[in-house]
Amino acid sequence: MTSKSFGNYEKTINEVLKLKEIPESHLLEPIQEGKWSIREIIGHLFYWDKFNLDYMAPHMTNNANLHPFPDHDIHNQEAIKYIDRYKSVASLIDEFSKIRLQLLDKMSSIENDARFTIGTGKRQFSLDSFITIFVNHDAYHLKQIRDKLSLN
Repeated sequence: MTSKSFGNYEKTINEVLKLKEIPESHLLEPIQEGKWSIREIIGHLFYWDKFNLDYMAPHMTNNANLHPFPDHDIHNQEAIKYIDRYKSVASLIDEFSKIRLQLLDKMSSIENDARFTIGTGKRQFSLDSFITIFVNHDAYHLKQIRDKLSLN
């Protein structure tokens, strides 16, 4: 994995950890009417990391065919239910950080030249191209969080 993609993926941890300084009540408000709260966005990122740690990263070897991505709508609904087990946003943030670090550690041991497919897809992914998907995903949601907090 290139140090740039790895570094960008890791940077999200620090940005999310800074949210512990924000009053919890702000993190529980929807970012817009009918949208998730910051807590739910963190839970969404966390649940994707958990999926990637459990189902994707362990199988990222050359010529492997990885588990297909789940239906996004169902996965997102499951994420919101799953995070109810965390009694505070701070505890969810800590768990996000822990799982992201475990995922980064697991991915750091994957061969850079490994190429794999996902589900029934024919596209060949490298670790770097896979991580870039989630770096972009993080960036999209971090912008939503920043935008919400700039309004408070």
